[in-house]
Amino acid sequence: MQLCNVRRRTKAKFIGRRSSLAQAHPSVCTPELAVGYLYNRRSMQLAPTTEQLLEIHGRIRACVACRLHETRTQAVPGYGPVEARIMAVGEAPGEKEDQQGRPFVGAAGKLLTELVESIGLTRRDLYITNTVRCRPPGNRDPEPDEVSACSHFLDEQIALLRPDVILILGRHALLRLLPESAGISRLHGERVVRDDRVYVPLYHPAAALYNGSLRETLFADMQRVRAYLDEAESLRAARRATAGERESADQLSLFAL
Repeated sequence: MQLCNVRRRTKAKFIGRRSSLAQAHPSVCTPELAVGYLYNRRSMQLAPTTEQLLEIHGRIRACVACRLHETRTQAVPGYGPVEARIMAVGEAPGEKEDQQGRPFVGAAGKLLTELVESIGLTRRDLYITNTVRCRPPGNRDPEPDEVSACSHFLDEQIALLRPDVILILGRHALLRLLPESAGISRLHGERVVRDDRVYVPLYHPAAALYNGSLRETLFADMQRVRAYLDEAESLRAARRATAGERESADQLSLFAL
């Protein structure tokens, strides 16, 4: 019990110091500091479980909140491990996704796999979903009320998985996740920190299939994503080392009582 109280006091002191620093010296609260604070907050939360993710998937498959359920073959909740470091959010399932119940299984999905592998990762490091989970008829753009009906599912998945980086694939996903931001042509490849989350807008892989010049841009932007992931891992390593030192100090202090 004493050790738990020490850890609570340590956490409170850290948050208090950061808050005081932001108030006294707002100019030093850089994006890097914000990201470091973000990863420290995530470390204090319990790890998500596969059962929790599957429970959300089950509710998505049963959802009839908008008209899209009337024409779907099946809903497409998302796909990937609960411990994924990257979350990719696209627009909506297409014909193949509607048939198979998994996102990004067509040509755009193959390019997404190439992009992930180009930075030394695999699809197993990635959780993929969309702003809406049922295919719009004829692959039309989702209507605002359809996106709204699915919004809470996406929010739940992001809150549960807490990925290091959320890839925003295309303008429709950008409009959903960062509605007040600049367009995809200005933001692609940039790191955006909002509401304790790290986003990186990218051109949708499907766009690169029709416009070959975007392919090179996509691969270049993914190298920037790799740098963001490396920074997150460095922060984690430093945090683990600091936590180990603090735990040792806390344990020694208990013996001194």
